[in-house]
Amino acid sequence: MKKQDCQKLKLPENPGVYFFRDKDKNILYIGKATSLKDRVASYFNPDLMSRRGLRMATMVTIADNVTFQQTESVLEALLLESKFIKEHQPPYNAKEKDDKSFPCVVITKEEFPRVLVMRIRDYEKKFEKKGILTVYGPFPSMSQLKDAMKIIRRLFPYHDRCDACEDKKECKPCFNAQIGLCPGVCIGAISKVEYKGHIDNIRRLFEGKRTEIKRELEKDMSKYAKEHEFEKAAKVRNTLYALDHIRDTSLIKEEDVLSFKDQSFRIEAYDVAHISGSHRVGTMVVMEGKEKAKDQYRRFKLEEKVNDDYEGLRQILLRRFNHKEWRYPDLIVIDGGVGHKQTADKVLAHLNLHIPTVSVVKDDRHKPKDILGDKVHVDNHKKEILLANSEAHRFSIGYHRTLRNRLI
Repeated sequence: MKKQDCQKLKLPENPGVYFFRDKDKNILYIGKATSLKDRVASYFNPDLMSRRGLRMATMVTIADNVTFQQTESVLEALLLESKFIKEHQPPYNAKEKDDKSFPCVVITKEEFPRVLVMRIRDYEKKFEKKGILTVYGPFPSMSQLKDAMKIIRRLFPYHDRCDACEDKKECKPCFNAQIGLCPGVCIGAISKVEYKGHIDNIRRLFEGKRTEIKRELEKDMSKYAKEHEFEKAAKVRNTLYALDHIRDTSLIKEEDVLSFKDQSFRIEAYDVAHISGSHRVGTMVVMEGKEKAKDQYRRFKLEEKVNDDYEGLRQILLRRFNHKEWRYPDLIVIDGGVGHKQTADKVLAHLNLHIPTVSVVKDDRHKPKDILGDKVHVDNHKKEILLANSEAHRFSIGYHRTLRNRLI
């Protein structure tokens, strides 16, 4: 797609979820927005490559169209984005297998279900399947999800944790019950039927069924009015009003930082090891987000040539990029100085690949003293660059030692 194609879409300045699609209408990427018009337009800025990396720049090039689903609130956009990503698994969003550290919302299968926010890895350890009513997520940010749950809890108060209840002790109203965020489950202030209504509405909100929520609330309000339970009818009326006037624009204040892209940003680091040109080996290590992807590390036996690190690096890159089935990196880390970086850039240019590179320069004690490359990448990923470089060196030395010992 090009900028003029985006301008023809006539996107609204409302919150919602957008879908980048290819020419066959397959979904490439799903995102959320406070303003659909502004958010989608940002993908066509000249600095897209430096801000979002090769992966997003490639996605926009492949995309043929953008569709969208407008929502009444930013909160609904946040919840729907997670739902659609889980359903469609778009190739340019992070895969769920990498999402164990992401937060999710768990609704337990109990007499009075609890609504809990936790990391996916913790949920999988703590609960057996039979103890769960449903799970929503993953979501890209714990702080963002907690802010969303504060809004939801004001609409539909729910029960989460109560140590006194879990310890089978006599329970007094918890703090959340005192301020109206818990309906008072542990003191019997709400019936099972009423509480089930709260849980059902929370589930509908996560599933994008806003119209159904309003219809059920209007039925409840009418029912309470007919039964002369005017206090309950007024509470439902207030909930209906709050649902139409959600104050949630702060939920998407840092879209570039809080999206799944940060967790899927791929760094590949390469290193060469040898002794006077003998037993030459090369290695590739991978980091996705801030995690080592050890299952994607690779080792290369290199040709036995003179002591030439530039040639070794050239061989590694050519062999690595011969594997088109391996996902391409967003950033390449080289060990060495200007010459090593220039060698890598020449190989990439020869292969017609536009992947940014950085090079870690070492001092006499082989300690990092500088990083050569685009300042945007150095500033945004310095810690990951140094970690990847160190890991590549460790991996190559280990491989070299293994091969050398076999010949002793």
